[in-house]
Amino acid sequence: MPHLRPFRSGDEPALADICLRTADAGSDGTGILDDDDIWAEVFVLPYVARHPDLAFVVETDDGRVAGYVVGTDDTDGFEEWFRTDWWPRVGARWPQPATDLPESARSRQDAVLGYAYSRRADAESFAVRYPAHLHIDLLPELQGQGWGRRLIAALTDTLRAAESPGIHLVASGTNADAIAFYERLGFTRLEAPVDVAAFGMPL
Repeated sequence: MPHLRPFRSGDEPALADICLRTADAGSDGTGILDDDDIWAEVFVLPYVARHPDLAFVVETDDGRVAGYVVGTDDTDGFEEWFRTDWWPRVGARWPQPATDLPESARSRQDAVLGYAYSRRADAESFAVRYPAHLHIDLLPELQGQGWGRRLIAALTDTLRAAESPGIHLVASGTNADAIAFYERLGFTRLEAPVDVAAFGMPL
């Protein structure tokens, strides 16, 4: 039987692999970008570097990590750290894409890197009411078995104990399964651009 446990140093390669294999709105993102490493360096590894205490994983019977939740209790503080510390160290291998290209000329990699280079404190309006945020990913073998709910509960219980007032998350507007999942968990849909599904929950 798989089991949930706190993140441990050494889990990073497994988390990077899960992030890649779920990067395309829940489907495998392998090969979509010129460099598959970008996904994890933007969306999961900075979280376990800064907040290892706010990361939980699901480990399978054979010792593999097949799902995770990561987060921060302070979105503005995290985004400023990402901008001034993490991305200058990690992102230097990928030049900033041109910002004057028309949307039709921008690749998927341009969009992800553009997001990484634009991250900063005060950029996320949801953080005012819901200062914590999370990212969660599960490989297909764990989906539909309640592990996503348990992972989020582990994180939100930890945040409540630290008296965090609320948490938000953002998903692709085309990821219907994820949208339905967050609604079932009691997250409230927030106003967001049409291609984005944003949710908040008071803690």
